[in-house]
Amino acid sequence: MKFLKLITILFIFFGNFSYKNDVNAEIKNPEDFKVLSDESKKLSISNVEYFIKQGDKYIKNGDFENAKDYYLDARKLAKQLASFYSDLNSSFKGIDARIPKEMQTKGKETLRILAESNERLASLYIKNKKPEVAVPLLVETIRIMSPNSQEGKEAYERLIKLGFVETKYKG
Repeated sequence: MKFLKLITILFIFFGNFSYKNDVNAEIKNPEDFKVLSDESKKLSISNVEYFIKQGDKYIKNGDFENAKDYYLDARKLAKQLASFYSDLNSSFKGIDARIPKEMQTKGKETLRILAESNERLASLYIKNKKPEVAVPLLVETIRIMSPNSQEGKEAYERLIKLGFVETKYKG
């Protein structure tokens, strides 16, 4: 009986695993673990820009259907990013002022690129004689960028040219 107690104490004291093949994790560069900070990742403004550039390439080649798909992808991703940045901005207000400031900056950039993708899509729909699909995109651009911004003014001007509105904006 004393022998069994001795073995138990030895296992507890020395353990029952060898340490020769242990793997010690070492973080050489903490930035390596920020997988979404890489420019090639899916949840980034640079990926929205990539979709727009791909759409532009298809436009140059006359492939409007593929261009539309890329512009729609750009628009969808930009809306998701804007929503995420807005949620984070709201969540951290009054807690840590640095985070809402960063989210506001990223959100503005995302809205700018969303307006750009809307503009390209609207142009494509107008070219394909589908102005009724372009109107909501132009209205959204005015809403997110404001009527006083360059993008908002251009979108409103296009609504006038389409005949959706008649009153000229003097702002």
